Amino acid sequence: MKELNCCLTLVCHKSLEERMVDHLLQHPDWVRGFTITRVEGGSQKELLPSMMEQVRGRSQRVQLLSVMNLDDAHALIAHLKESDPNTEIAYWITPVIEFGRLA
Repeated sequence: MKELNCCLTLVCHKSLEERMVDHLLQHPDWVRGFTITRVEGGSQKELLPSMMEQVRGRSQRVQLLSVMNLDDAHALIAHLKESDPNTEIAYWITPVIEFGRLA
C-alpha cells in the first residue's frame, strides 16, 4: 500500500463541483476518498458571475480534500491541468504527518 503522506486541497466555484467529483471518482488508484466542504472565497483574479457575488465580493465555492500519496497527487494535478484547465480551480498540497482510523 502506498504511503498516504499529503493532503491535496482543490477549491473551485460551486458550479464545477460535479465535474471535479467525476475526476476524483475516475481515478480510484490515486484517490481513495475525499471530503467536500462548502466555503466562500474571493480573490482579485476571481470571476464573479452573479450579481449577488459581485455585490458581496466573493463567491460560493467547494473545497475538496483528499489524503493521498504525493506522487498520486502530482499525477492527478497533471491530469486536471491537461483535461480540464481552468483558472477557477486552485489547489495546494500539504504534508500529512500521520493518517489513520480510530478503529
